Amino acid sequence: MLNRKPIFDEVRLLLGRGFDQAEVVRLDAAIDRALGTASHTRQLCDAGRTLIRKWEGCARRRADGRFEAYPDPGSANGEPWTIGWGSTGPDIRKGVIWTQAECDARFDRDIVRYVEEVAAALGDAPTTRDQFDALVSFHYNTGAIGRATLTRLHKAGRFAESQAEFGKWIYNDGRPMDGLRIRRNDEAALYGLI
Repeated sequence: MLNRKPIFDEVRLLLGRGFDQAEVVRLDAAIDRALGTASHTRQLCDAGRTLIRKWEGCARRRADGRFEAYPDPGSANGEPWTIGWGSTGPDIRKGVIWTQAECDARFDRDIVRYVEEVAAALGDAPTTRDQFDALVSFHYNTGAIGRATLTRLHKAGRFAESQAEFGKWIYNDGRPMDGLRIRRNDEAALYGLI
């Protein structure tokens, strides 16, 4: 992987100033085009995978080492039932038990769809690796990449405003959740890294 810091440092010296976020994204995209590696921003990197797994966890480990499904702790009706690394769906309900390997395999399968949905929602909008990872984490948790104002702002190159939108997604059943507040702070921090 190319160390981009010397390039950014040299351009800062030439300009005699630092960059705003939009300039960082544009310069990053130009480097990618020059290297023929622009597609990297449409893949989940380690930072995104780590962030998602940090917040989803593999909860409800049983004494035998397997994992059992549990109701959503923040919703009034317990929906959706969840297992492993935040996996939900019609096949996840009370009584479902998986091994660690099943949890990992389901995450690997599901994350492909979330990555594709975020990539489709962003289109050709300039996006850094960290921004993409943060947006995938957001979408994995909310399913809202297609309707979120932060997506529209990102596509318009209004990155600071987009970053601020993460903090609005902290509610479950109309109640603010401390865990969601902290997760959104983590996502916004990753999104804004330069």
